Amino acid sequence: MYEFKLQIGCLLIVLFFTAAYVKTTLNKKIPCNRIFDMLLAVAPWAILFDGVTAWTVNHQDSVPEVVNRLLHGGFYITMDVVILLIYVYMLQQTVGIKNRKVMAVMLIPGIVSLIGIVAFLKDVYYVQGKTAFYSMGYSVIVCYASLVVHCAIIFALILVRVREIERRKLFGVFAFMGLAIVVLIVQVLFPESLISSLFPVLAVVGIYISFEDPSIRRLQKYNEEMVTGFATLVENRDNSTGGHIRRTREYVRIILDEMKKDAAYRKELSRDYVQNVIKAAPMHDIGKIATPDYILQKPGRLTDEEYAIMKKHAVIGGDIIKKTFSELDEPEYEKIAYEVARFHHEKWNGKGYPDGLQGEDIPLHARIMAIADVFDAVSAKRCYRDAMPIEKCFQIIEEGAGSDFDPHLTELFLNARQEILTYYENSKSAETDDEV
Repeated sequence: MYEFKLQIGCLLIVLFFTAAYVKTTLNKKIPCNRIFDMLLAVAPWAILFDGVTAWTVNHQDSVPEVVNRLLHGGFYITMDVVILLIYVYMLQQTVGIKNRKVMAVMLIPGIVSLIGIVAFLKDVYYVQGKTAFYSMGYSVIVCYASLVVHCAIIFALILVRVREIERRKLFGVFAFMGLAIVVLIVQVLFPESLISSLFPVLAVVGIYISFEDPSIRRLQKYNEEMVTGFATLVENRDNSTGGHIRRTREYVRIILDEMKKDAAYRKELSRDYVQNVIKAAPMHDIGKIATPDYILQKPGRLTDEEYAIMKKHAVIGGDIIKKTFSELDEPEYEKIAYEVARFHHEKWNGKGYPDGLQGEDIPLHARIMAIADVFDAVSAKRCYRDAMPIEKCFQIIEEGAGSDFDPHLTELFLNARQEILTYYENSKSAETDDEV
């Protein structure tokens, strides 16, 4: 039993975390990550094969060679699948590759390694160490190389986008890769140590703690619901602007989707950045909580004095976010939400408020929000006027390019005209149904 006691302990640890994960996600109805689910399904098999082969390689007299070789094949393949799943998961959590063609290219090293393991399986041989036998051969080397290559790719991609990835995720990814390489080095230098089962354990426990802990995800979900509820509370003070936060958030998402297709923004649009901008969008008008009702609900044109009071909501909104979100331990989200709230009324030509920022001095996310906000403002009914015809709304955005709005972002927004029209019509129908 000495050959596989480490694997038994590793298997129990993985099964414990799997059971805790399944129980919590099912009871709390928290959405699961499919890649992590697959990792939880494969990791125990990798550890099990590791333990079985640690025994069979040391009992070759009682185990047929073909069985021993097949079991080793199962071990190498499942371990390489674990490496591949971790690789895809890390890509998903950091750079967020969604383009299927790009992802297919990124999977080539993993596919090659799996083919190599199967192709060289016939060449596996067994070496007598000081205390035990262990297996060697090209299949083993391919498995080792697979880990190194995939870690190197992740490391390189993260370096390219390091400024757009949350620090906590960077720490989690680098900590895991560092420990994985340590395990690999020890296994290579002392092959009879048979500690490769530690790798899937580190993967499952590390990802669980850093990314998939249901209690943390549930708290994040509640935080997002709180933010949306807070924004809705402010919005409902003006009963003629119902649905504004929902619609502007969708227009922001559409613009971001168009930006992903543009090489000019590829380095900036990390997965975290996109999610943070979408989460921040509902907070853009939070400062209106301090705007008096007689101004917010005035059916006619505002006086200069009233307009000056109304404009204060941008500064107030930024201050509220700074004070409210400072303890959330999400500095990237807090920064984006603050800048969206404070700067979404800045104009490309420098004639906006509150700070008169110009051009690219205006944060990118605030420039995105400006287009979404104005488009919804003119296309929806307000207490002081009816909704404008939709073609007129597009015309207003187009005419504002280079003066009110970032001309490049305006072009991308107009490129998505059909998707925007579809969403606009669907949202109108949904609001009509709600009223009925």
